[in-house]
Amino acid sequence: MKLDPFYLIVESAAWIDRLVPLGVKLVQLRIKTMGEAGLRAEIRTAKALCARYGCQLIINDYWRLAIEEGCDFVHLGQEDLQTADLLAIRAAGMRLGLSTHNHAELETAITAMPDYIALGPIYPTILKTMKWAPQGLERIREWKHRIAPIPLVAIGGLNPDRLDGVFAADADSAAVVTDITLNDDPEARMREWIEKTDQWR
Repeated sequence: MKLDPFYLIVESAAWIDRLVPLGVKLVQLRIKTMGEAGLRAEIRTAKALCARYGCQLIINDYWRLAIEEGCDFVHLGQEDLQTADLLAIRAAGMRLGLSTHNHAELETAITAMPDYIALGPIYPTILKTMKWAPQGLERIREWKHRIAPIPLVAIGGLNPDRLDGVFAADADSAAVVTDITLNDDPEARMREWIEKTDQWR
């Protein structure tokens, strides 16, 4: 499969409503703490918005809800992967993305036969405290060599100025969170990302 080179990650359907209409084609809804009723409502809203604007929606972590709500893509971290029912995910026709941070996690991910693998953090990130050191561009090249033809998503500390190096190292898509959502003008920054990644689209 081919991923859009610009991979937006947001924490609410409100962000999707704000940014996806401006041209986003690949977005992950990543909500960390919320009750089931709230999560279901967020997923339903996000799904409807993405359908309206022709954007691929990926649900982070909540694979059971994603199945129940008829979503077609889920992303799991390594801890979630250990408890997820991959057979149920596949039986529902859902595609699967997985996070990796080291060689052991990469082996685990490859075994699960995902539709893409994410590597991070590439650079230092303020999104969350990381127990892994920044991976750097050479690790992107190494990962892509190992997993090809599976698409590789780079994440962590990325900004438009760093994209040339990321894609030169053979990443297929660049994921972004705080460089857009914490920007003084998220819409303008997002347009900058879309314009910059257009050469790899």
